Amino acid sequence: MKTNLDVFSNAAIGPRLWLACGIAAALALAGSPSSADENDAALSVMTWNVEWFYDEYRGDNHSDLSKKQSAPDRDRWEWKRDAVAEAIAEVRPTVVALQEVENRRVLWYLTRALDRNHREKYREYQIDGTDHYTEQDVGLLCHESADVVAVSQFHQSKSMRATERFYNLSKHLLATVEVPVGDTTEQVHILILHLRARAEAEDLRIRQARLAHLWIADRVAAGEHVIVLGDMNTEEDGSQTRPESDVAALCGWDTATKDDDLIDLHDRLPASGRRTHLLPGKQFDRILVTPSLIEDEPGVPDLVFDEITVRSDVNIRGDLDTQSEHWDGYWSMKDQDRDISDHHPLVATFRVK
Repeated sequence: MKTNLDVFSNAAIGPRLWLACGIAAALALAGSPSSADENDAALSVMTWNVEWFYDEYRGDNHSDLSKKQSAPDRDRWEWKRDAVAEAIAEVRPTVVALQEVENRRVLWYLTRALDRNHREKYREYQIDGTDHYTEQDVGLLCHESADVVAVSQFHQSKSMRATERFYNLSKHLLATVEVPVGDTTEQVHILILHLRARAEAEDLRIRQARLAHLWIADRVAAGEHVIVLGDMNTEEDGSQTRPESDVAALCGWDTATKDDDLIDLHDRLPASGRRTHLLPGKQFDRILVTPSLIEDEPGVPDLVFDEITVRSDVNIRGDLDTQSEHWDGYWSMKDQDRDISDHHPLVATFRVK
């Protein structure tokens, strides 16, 4: 039996002429604590680009950029570590997908801070990527209420590269998480991405998005639970997704079937509350899910999407930093005024129905 990976070269058909990844739904609150507490959800997932989450030790850094962006000293690294831990503890998600982390060791420092300062027990997972310029990676934290049973990465074959339809994803991670649902458990496959930045790199992002979708298309078509989330660096508006865009490719709009399509949850946010970045109006971060996590199967306890929120409240300290303050004088700001990251956390919750 052929899989999508076997027939990838046939994946290109004209983009579909429809303008939404999923079914219209009621709007959720954004930019403030969730009206339905994440702590009560059967599954909650947070994606957060924590912006150069690097400790002060430069002995394990090789590029000039990674050395420059490391924390300037132990005190200020500990501030960053503890501030991120405090924000995560406030939300208490089941799974945390992090971008711009240095390595697994800084994630271990973070889980120790979560346990020590907040009595929250998480386990950390990371596989080295291939971004040797920034040395940034993605990582995952899983709360003790769930179990990670597999962690992996993907790579292109020679024949895939020859088509020029795809572009390498240097920073990604796929984790399979088992979540308690009633008297049993359900598996959720979570793919963390950090795509190429800048508006002019959209062509590369589209090729990256096609590749990422290819990796999970068979699972989606089979009705398995899949979540794709991370810093997509997209220029798309959550309600006006272009069929030829990077988000559309990630959703699967340019494959031969609708059976492998993902649903972009960003259109479930109010139009005024979709901003996830310091830059005005930018909605770089996304959570995409399978229809299996939207539809409630009658008579069977299952995971069903509840709401999505932008948790800017746990990221912003004092007033929102200005661009010059944050990017030119980050470490010179007072701790109580310095926003943790230039991205805000995005959180989706799922309940058993």
